[in-house]
Amino acid sequence: MLRRKVIVAIADGLGDRPHPLLGQRTPLEYAATPNLDRLAAKGTTGMMDLIAPGIPVGTDMGHLILFGYQPHHYPGRGPIEALGIGMAVKAGDVVLRCNFATVNENGIVVDRRADRIREGTDELADAINGICIDGVEIYYRAATEHRAVLILRGDGLSDQISDSDPKAPNDGVAFHPIEALDHTKEAERTAAVLNRFLQKAHDILLNHPVNARRQKQDQNPANFILTRGAGQLADLDPIVKQLSIQGSCIAGESTVLGVAQLAGFKTVTAASMTGNIDTNIELKAQRALEEISESDMVYVHLKAPDVKGHDNEPFEKARAIELFDRMVGLIADKLPEDTYLALAADHSTPCEIGEHTGDPVPILIYGPSIRRDRNTKYNEMDCAYGGLGRLSGADFVRTLHGLMGVVKKQGN
Repeated sequence: MLRRKVIVAIADGLGDRPHPLLGQRTPLEYAATPNLDRLAAKGTTGMMDLIAPGIPVGTDMGHLILFGYQPHHYPGRGPIEALGIGMAVKAGDVVLRCNFATVNENGIVVDRRADRIREGTDELADAINGICIDGVEIYYRAATEHRAVLILRGDGLSDQISDSDPKAPNDGVAFHPIEALDHTKEAERTAAVLNRFLQKAHDILLNHPVNARRQKQDQNPANFILTRGAGQLADLDPIVKQLSIQGSCIAGESTVLGVAQLAGFKTVTAASMTGNIDTNIELKAQRALEEISESDMVYVHLKAPDVKGHDNEPFEKARAIELFDRMVGLIADKLPEDTYLALAADHSTPCEIGEHTGDPVPILIYGPSIRRDRNTKYNEMDCAYGGLGRLSGADFVRTLHGLMGVVKKQGN
């Protein structure tokens, strides 16, 4: 079997819908994308539903599928985030994904991301890390921008608890008290401990010097913790082991790095690889090309389109897509002859909605001996006519594995 390699470039939240401010074009149609279109003209394109038409997925689930797992393998957002930032997770731990947020005196969420806070998050996390409530040790660490991870460690805990994050597209609703999702004493105990922690953390953060400085600068204080995605670490067979390959992932976002570690991929990151539009695309492209010389499969990730979709900023999302175009161009210009370059997204984040939707995303494969279709543009409209058709996420990844020569023949 002929063995080849693949670089997969992922534009987080890339998919969108036609927007009135863009002349009824999507941000991808509106953006200047000479490199993406060049690859479309020389490759094969299509559309992808991560699970099935109309089903929205989170960044965690979307990447879990793109790395080769099935939806039923999902361990919860918390354990994935913990792996992504290097927190040690033990058997029995309950792990949650968190946001630093801003609430007013009535518990109304003013900003679910506290102005996408970046500075001072380590100091804030340190102030509430290591608290013990009712024999449960609580560990808290900052992650990318406003994101963080919380670990509950102790006896008699359960991950069957609700989220405190209201997850509303717009702020202005109250946070949710955490409740047990079943009638076990473990779930009820976990919910009670976590509710007490959130109140204690709020009391500490209210008067923290970082928040005092933020308020003087007319910024929202990060005075509350919103939690979601409780889970316990799953024992998954790494994808690299299943396929007998070596893999790497270049990213600046903890969720993606966590999924990569679950899948057995080497993770590559740097301080200049941010989770926003100021990320270092030159370094990402350089490291992707370096890693493919030693690996069989490399993922390189850009978060910015998703951020701008959540912020309802179609022009900024188009600018983020142009950043993705430049990064892809840098990779394509030096792509080894034995390597495919695939383009994908983990979900759609339409600017008019500001949240993930089940709209399909465009996909593309370029490289040696590829069956070129007649499409010449990479966007949500033109890729619908591409040679790949409309695939599920699992089908798309299996197609890449097949091109690599690592899919076992069925039958004789």
